[in-house]
Amino acid sequence: MKAIQVFCGSSLGNKQVYIDAAKRLGEIFLERQIDLVYGAGNVGLMGIIANTMLAGKGTVIGVIPEFLMAKEVGHSEISELILVDGMHTRKVEMYKRAEGTIVLPGGFGTLDELFEMLTLAQLEQHPHPIGILNINGYFDLLIQQLDHMVEEQFLRPFHREILLSDADPEALLKKMAAYEPATNLGKWWEE
Repeated sequence: MKAIQVFCGSSLGNKQVYIDAAKRLGEIFLERQIDLVYGAGNVGLMGIIANTMLAGKGTVIGVIPEFLMAKEVGHSEISELILVDGMHTRKVEMYKRAEGTIVLPGGFGTLDELFEMLTLAQLEQHPHPIGILNINGYFDLLIQQLDHMVEEQFLRPFHREILLSDADPEALLKKMAAYEPATNLGKWWEE
């Protein structure tokens, strides 16, 4: 993968481990010459990964709605800054520029972005791998919820397998590189 979109918090969280993981992911992207595509923020975990990449002379592509740029949370020193008209347009533009998705801890916006990518994959609208970096067990309850959805037959097992997870960024990238999307699923909703 030459470019990966990263969804993560505009906050730092309350543990150093989240900051360290964002820095480490940026370092790995630099080592592997992977471009970062992200929400263009200069705050929180978004700012950490972007600044790590910039310090190492990596390519950082940020996509941000104009209203957020006006609130001065946009990073003005990145390689490429793309201003868009809204949050949905932001996700579309990010998706077009990336070959995979990694999600770090975050809030509502991060989960919105994750679930939109999962839904598009479920509907076979993109073949890209989607992984969560489960730092400090942050996503454990979400993973349990997805497994519960399978048990209750609201989520098909093959759709559950769309979401990859690991606590180690190197291991997650390895899983993403090996990912093969399910195709030609037919009328899975009637099974």
